[in-house]
Amino acid sequence: MAKGLTKTALVRQMAEKLELTNKQTAGFLDLLAETAVKETKKNGEFTIPGIGKLVKAERKARLGRNPQTGETIKIKAKTVVKFRVAKVAKDTIAPPKK
Repeated sequence: MAKGLTKTALVRQMAEKLELTNKQTAGFLDLLAETAVKETKKNGEFTIPGIGKLVKAERKARLGRNPQTGETIKIKAKTVVKFRVAKVAKDTIAPPKK
């Protein structure tokens, strides 16, 4: 599988396109990530228009199975973070078949 764009490569690409320094662009990306985490933790969701949404979700306690032994185990309730891809991004990347 092909390796994705690294943070350094993304920073360089954005810096060139926006005519900013690499340091300014890296600062922007760090601020975006920091803001996304804070807002998701505080409000339960954070939207990046055109890309998607981070959503905090609660999972209920449930019974699971240990795959090695087959033994039934209890899995505690927990909070998880999910990413929902925006429809625009999804349709652009993988257009629906007609």
